[in-house]
Amino acid sequence: MVTTEERKPMGVRLANLDGAAQLITDPGRIDIAKRSSGSLPGDPMELLGRMDELSDWASSIDLADVDGPIVTGSLGPPVPRPSKTFGVGLNYRAHAAEADMAAPSVPLIFTKFPSSLTGPESDVVLPSHFTDWEVELVVVIGRRGRYIDADSALDHVAGFTIGQDISERRVQMATKPPQFSMGKSFDTFAPIGPAVVTLDLLEHPEDLAIGCEVAGETMQAARTADLVFDVPTLIAYLSTICTLEVGDLIFSGTPEGVGAARKPPRFLADGEVLTSTIEGLGSMSNRCVNSPHFDAGSVR
Repeated sequence: MVTTEERKPMGVRLANLDGAAQLITDPGRIDIAKRSSGSLPGDPMELLGRMDELSDWASSIDLADVDGPIVTGSLGPPVPRPSKTFGVGLNYRAHAAEADMAAPSVPLIFTKFPSSLTGPESDVVLPSHFTDWEVELVVVIGRRGRYIDADSALDHVAGFTIGQDISERRVQMATKPPQFSMGKSFDTFAPIGPAVVTLDLLEHPEDLAIGCEVAGETMQAARTADLVFDVPTLIAYLSTICTLEVGDLIFSGTPEGVGAARKPPRFLADGEVLTSTIEGLGSMSNRCVNSPHFDAGSVR
């Protein structure tokens, strides 16, 4: 037990292990409900609005005394049941350029259905040969709010995590204008994780290296400082439209290097591993598998 004199405010990494909230430390994992004797909940969703309390509790325990290792394949999405999941299109200038489109003058918002969420090590199920990757910084809301000022927006953030805005391009581009939400909301099309990381663990949370690899080949490599609309601006804008609830997710946009913009286009294939990394947040590794209903033809 850490004494009161030794306590210092500290950041935390909150993960979901088989549905149970876990504190992630260098040696392994700590079962939060078990170790706190029930004073803190075991449901990750319930903890997102209590991150300050979780941080204070974490500073009172021996973080080297873990309950076990992180078991490969057992991590679920650290935010399992968000009420809303937002996406932001063309939010890196270089990505807008590779898409041959102008950067938007206001945030280009779409939604990903929460049913598309999956874990940081779960399989991504491919419905066709035209499924693309988009690594993204994901913002997790930790305090409810409406009409939030950009200057105080980060006070409403529980933490950041890594996300992939997987996109089936034929469905997305089947009509004009495109059907962003439909093409990006297939089951398993929103892997997130491995943990929600509080911002005080990040030296420069506004400028993080971000990238992804497919089958070991680097496809995207950039920095979040290149966002057209930064995180406070996105929170402030969205909160003028609707109340942001605890656990809401904002996929903040992807940098250049997506498969559809390559010449020739390059998409995800059965058996390939998609690895997504953001500085300070860790990495995800998702295997791609063809759906039993895999469609190699055109949209009907």
